[in-house]
Amino acid sequence: MRSIWKGSIAFGLVNVPIKVYAATETHDVSLHQIHDEDKARIRYKRVCELGHEVEYGDIQRAYDDGEKTVVLTSDDFKQLPQEQSHEIEVLEFVPVDQVDPMMFEKTYYLEPDSRSPKAYVLLRKTLEQTDRLAIVQFTLRQKTRLGVLRVHDDVLLLQGLLWGDEVRAADFAALDTSVKVSANELKMSSSLVESMSADFDPDRYTDEYQEELQQLIDAKLDAGDDVDTAATFGEQPSADDDEGGDVIDLMAALRASVDKNRSGGAGSRSRSGSRSGAAHADADAEEPAEEKAPAKKAPAEKAAAKKPAARKPAAKKATADESASEKPAAKKPATRKKAS
Repeated sequence: MRSIWKGSIAFGLVNVPIKVYAATETHDVSLHQIHDEDKARIRYKRVCELGHEVEYGDIQRAYDDGEKTVVLTSDDFKQLPQEQSHEIEVLEFVPVDQVDPMMFEKTYYLEPDSRSPKAYVLLRKTLEQTDRLAIVQFTLRQKTRLGVLRVHDDVLLLQGLLWGDEVRAADFAALDTSVKVSANELKMSSSLVESMSADFDPDRYTDEYQEELQQLIDAKLDAGDDVDTAATFGEQPSADDDEGGDVIDLMAALRASVDKNRSGGAGSRSRSGSRSGAAHADADAEEPAEEKAPAKKAPAEKAAAKKPAARKPAAKKATADESASEKPAAKKPATRKKAS
């Protein structure tokens, strides 16, 4: 796997250096479009409304409210405090059952990126023992995102969450209709459920459409029913494998975090303002423009199951190398959600 970016988890006054990896991939057969007449591949050009072809470097983003248009340049975006952050900030810890699975988005693996993984293991074991999820904020592709940290097979997962106003309410008139279900109907339905009950095993299920599509392609190739088309794909740069992070005095950092929280640190936390980039992150590590899943090898690859999540308050962050004699870093407010 290739890491997306390097950063750190701000866990109270403890900093946990990590590398981030996409945890899922698609097994869909990759198809593209060609011209029916000459079998040449279809390519798309960027053309403005006046008919001019536009180079990517000449494109800017803008907001249109229906009457006026505001142009946002690259310099404008550089002023936003979250744009280049490689820090996953723990906001609070919540019970697992308080986060609705409907809010879950893409999942990422977090690998420890330090000479000593002790802080990583400590956070992982703490989440397991307390049966809680860490609610976090992080930045990916210039967007501030909400997420949770949870544990899966001894690995910390970062799972994106939808913002509260992105979940739509179910507003259907049919739900208000009074329907009577008899005891016998409910008993029979329960019996059917019981007869079909089993432990979930994702490996039992296959994507028959993708399997048959691959078989169709293979049959055409074996029969010589193909055309010679040239396609060039750029190589993705290899991930930076340099080790980072220093061994820190965990007990001192944890004690300072607890003392700070008890003295009112958590209660006065604000969701507005900016966070500094005092993370153990590789500032030059860039996120790819788009996460591409590896090429499909076997159509019968299965989708992985997800686990629920949840909600409550916690302490703030400091730099990665706090020692027992150093004072806790000044508290920084968390950031408010921004429009993309």
